[in-house]
Amino acid sequence: MHSPNPWQSYRQVATQTAPPGQLVLMLYEGAIRFLERALSGFAYDDPAEFNLTINNNVQRAQDIIRELDASLNMAVGGPFADNMRRLYDYLDRRLMESNLKKQDGGIREVIKHLAVLRDAWCGLLQGQGSVPAQVLKEQLAA
Repeated sequence: MHSPNPWQSYRQVATQTAPPGQLVLMLYEGAIRFLERALSGFAYDDPAEFNLTINNNVQRAQDIIRELDASLNMAVGGPFADNMRRLYDYLDRRLMESNLKKQDGGIREVIKHLAVLRDAWCGLLQGQGSVPAQVLKEQLAA
């Protein structure tokens, strides 16, 4: 019997206790991390490793983007929520295309868009003072 991974335990508690705004930030960061791992798959010579690394990590990032999309409150969000839904749909389609064709351009594009969203969200949380800047820095460094 093995002991639980302390890092996984920490992440589980952090996601269960984080305020909603911080959860969104964590989702953006997670999607970016999965896409960076997908990009690392392009360096593999072994076709199985190449395909599995890209496919699995792109799909995980797509799951996160779909979760962000599903969490939009369309009744309250108005035009902003409509625009975010269209953006998430576009990002999902770019990743699907990149995964099917095994091309890195779409993955890199999505990382750039997600980084802008993450940085804007981080700035918003800092501006509200709802999450101390040090906590946000630690979260982004994890």
